[in-house]
Amino acid sequence: MSMFDPVFATKLIPEIDRKLIEILKTLAPEDWNLQTSAPKWKVKDIAAHLLDGNLRNLSSSRDHFFGDPPGKIESYQDLLDYLNKLNADWVSAMKRVSPDILIQWLEQSGKEYAEHLQSLDLAGKAIFSVGWAGEEESTTAFHIAREYTEKWHHQQQIRLAVGQTEELYTEELYLPFLETCMKALPYHYREVAGRQDDAIQFTIPLEKDENWFLQYDGISWNLLKKCTVLPLSRVVIEKEVAWRIFTKGLNKETARKHVNINGDEQLGGKIFDMLTVMA
Repeated sequence: MSMFDPVFATKLIPEIDRKLIEILKTLAPEDWNLQTSAPKWKVKDIAAHLLDGNLRNLSSSRDHFFGDPPGKIESYQDLLDYLNKLNADWVSAMKRVSPDILIQWLEQSGKEYAEHLQSLDLAGKAIFSVGWAGEEESTTAFHIAREYTEKWHHQQQIRLAVGQTEELYTEELYLPFLETCMKALPYHYREVAGRQDDAIQFTIPLEKDENWFLQYDGISWNLLKKCTVLPLSRVVIEKEVAWRIFTKGLNKETARKHVNINGDEQLGGKIFDMLTVMA
């Protein structure tokens, strides 16, 4: 048994950005107004949000500029409300900007952001922690991996709207997304009671079955890549719905139709509530 290695996504950022520019340049004018799986956002809104991600991160991480302070943050909900307002304000302002200009700005800011990430110490302390994994302090490597999941799933929302999702389901691009998201499992299951050596298996079929295990050590649940005990529950999730479950892009009732749980259904079914986004 061993813990999962860190996901090093720095070199994947330019590739996922390149895929984004490719798909955006193929869109017809009417495609930019297609509804996405994000209820409040059309395709153009998500492209604008991705631009905001590049610029906001360059401003804070590279230029050490944080803009207007958020005020008093006393809870997770306070932080969520603040971020939601930032996102909504930006998307609203970008409605006056053309798709061509958005693409130009995404190309330029994406290159600058990728160059900046290459300069960072991956073992150092990240500028922002990965809250959905329960961390108050994270390594830069984990922060960059989280940034990759943001870029991956928002691009896939665009691709889902226009019917071109297969490009991102390759093992090279999808598996790092999944491995990063699965790091939330121990925190997500932290309040679930267990007995020594209880185990849960999670499987997502890609080119081969990709497996993750949670095993209880008597105190907490641990994420493992291999497990020597028989799992109490085995959860098999179709690849097309896994990312949508983890990013609040699919309701539980629909998701259940694409997930097979063998064994303890209550234990395995807690996966439907796991989030790897700020939501």
